[in-house]
Amino acid sequence: MDQPAITFAISDLAREFSITPRTIRFWEDQGILAPLREGSKRIFTRRDRARLKMALRGKRLGLSLAEIKDLIGMYNSTEDETPQLAECLRVMSKRRPIRIFPNACVPVLLARTPWP
Repeated sequence: MDQPAITFAISDLAREFSITPRTIRFWEDQGILAPLREGSKRIFTRRDRARLKMALRGKRLGLSLAEIKDLIGMYNSTEDETPQLAECLRVMSKRRPIRIFPNACVPVLLARTPWP
């Protein structure tokens, strides 16, 4: 027996991540999210939720929109996460906030931005 797919309304995601629906629509406009539609209502999947979580994490870490798109886009291409993780570390090593703080702060930054 098939279980129904877990879906989220825009208000569910806004509440969960403490952001506005407008912020979620921004990420949709940028191509990060692709919700299904029922009339004018947006229906977000678990995939959309994970992509939003990664985008918000990238933003908190100081990544540019292009860097966020590149990193999230890499997850569409393969099951092996090794290249994505290596690229993520490469991009993060270039970021100014990480160079300012001692390396001991990196785990704290990552802990504040949970992975999907």
